[in-house]
Formats: sequence, C-alpha cells, structure tokens
Amino acid sequence: MESKAKNTDPRFAKLTIGVCPDQWGVWFPEDEKQMDPRQAMQEMAEAGFEVLETGPFGYFPKDPKELTRWTSEFGLRVVAGTGWGILHQKEAWAETEKTFRAIAETHAAVGAEYIVHLPPLYRDDKTWEWTDDRVLSPDAWKLYVENANKLGAMLLDEYGLKMVLHPHGDSHIETPAEIARILDATDPKYVNLCLDSGHVVYGGGDPVELVRNYPERVTYVHIKAFDADITRQAHEEDWPFGEAVAKGASVRPPAGLPEMHAFVEALADLNKDLYCICEQDCYPCAPEFPKPNAIAMREYLAECGLGLK
Repeated sequence: MESKAKNTDPRFAKLTIGVCPDQWGVWFPEDEKQMDPRQAMQEMAEAGFEVLETGPFGYFPKDPKELTRWTSEFGLRVVAGTGWGILHQKEAWAETEKTFRAIAETHAAVGAEYIVHLPPLYRDDKTWEWTDDRVLSPDAWKLYVENANKLGAMLLDEYGLKMVLHPHGDSHIETPAEIARILDATDPKYVNLCLDSGHVVYGGGDPVELVRNYPERVTYVHIKAFDADITRQAHEEDWPFGEAVAKGASVRPPAGLPEMHAFVEALADLNKDLYCICEQDCYPCAPEFPKPNAIAMREYLAECGLGLK
C-alpha cells in the first residue's frame, strides 16, 4: 500500500486516501440525475485521487478488461467494490450470492482487496417508502449473522477478497448497539467493519470510540461527516435517510461530525494499513459541484494528516 501521508509520523503513512462515486453524487448503477461515469472518473483523477472504490456495481464497467482500460487511462487503482445484498431472508440468499459473485469476479480480476457489503435499507433511499421491518426478529437476526459469515467466507476463500460490513442510516446495523451486536456475533476471519464515520454519527455513535473499542475489526474506512443538528432533527421527526440527505445532513469537513483531526489520529493509532475512502452523500447534485468540493475535502484532510497536498 502506498504511503501517502503528509505527516512524517510513520503511523500516518499507513493511511491511504481514496475516493468513490458517492463523492460524485452517485448512488445507483444508472440514474438520469447522475454524472456520466467516464467524466466522473476523469474528474476523480483531476482532483488528485489515485485509489478508487468503484461504488454501485455497473456504474463503472463490469467487464474487468474495460474497467482496467479506464483506470489505466486515468491513473487510478481499484482497491474495493461494493454491493447491496439481503442477508436476513432465506429466500433472498440465491440472489445475494449471485450478485456478490459477479462483483467478486470483476474486482478480483482487477486486483482489488476488499468488498464492501452495504446493508439493505428498511426505507428506500430514493422513494423513501418502507421496504422492510425496522427491527429484525430473533430468527432474522440469526440468519443475518450466519449469512454474513457465509458471504465473507465465499469472498475470501474463493476470490481472495476481504468483506467489510458497512453501517448505514435506515438499516439494521446503524446504532452503536447494532454495530457491536453484529461484530460480536460474526467471525473476524471473514467479517470485519467498513467504518463509515458519517453513518456512525448518523446512527448516534462516536467513530473515535468505535475505533478504540474494535481496533482489530476496523479494516477499511469511509471518511464522511454529518451535520449534528440536521441529524438530530431527522431522528426526532423520523425522516427517511434519503430525506435527511436531501435536507443537507451530509457535509464536507471541517463542517459536521466527527471532528476529523481526532478521527484521523485514532485511525493512525491503529498503526496498520488502512484505505480511507472520501465520501459525501450528495445525490442528486449539480454537475459542477463534486470536483471542487472533493479537492477542498482532500486539502482539509491533508491538514489532519491524511493524504498529500
């Protein structure tokens, strides 16, 4: 892994900054409100990023040769892919397995290291309609754990890819208690944590505390911030997560929480190689917004010890 930290402390040199389509307002494989994917990848490179998480599967090319042509052209290296998949419903497993095998085949072929499992939401993030129970039954939770282990084992043993679970607003792993519950119940050989600092804040948690409580399980990071007041109002009035984003909950540091100096310091204290992927939920956004916004985020994070320039 490249050493990309401004800080001369070797702990910071183990933190590698990256980017993903979320920073460019992309939530879906295809959507008329999203930027053309080639333009987005070109702008990511122009903004100074060299490490890429590919985001919604199908936004960038699924064919590994074509994806490699794009990333080679723009000087980017793929380190992770992402996928949505239902784990708590027996009848959904076949589709979840099929989805993640397709993602794994592409990403193993391009040299990625991680697959981020995004949990299904109980309210749709586009329509805001209810799609599932807010609280899982004991049997559904048991199956969630079993299938998380099963999926992680498949990805590691068959494709050499490490799976990380991603906490998310309006999902069944959102609050500190839910995150602790899934980590305590799963096998660390196959299941670890994509610590998304913004979603942890949205769920009422403290990312720094989570790093300190689960140092061995934090193996991949999304750098994101959320406005405390809008987040509080979202929960008090029970807004869907998509509505909270539409009303400005996801913000660019130094605005919002967590305070990034403390968070980056906590990550550096782990003293291990970590990809730290910049994100800001901004779907939908004006096409002129993402690039200067991402550059400003990189510059601020460099002041915190993450990344160059």
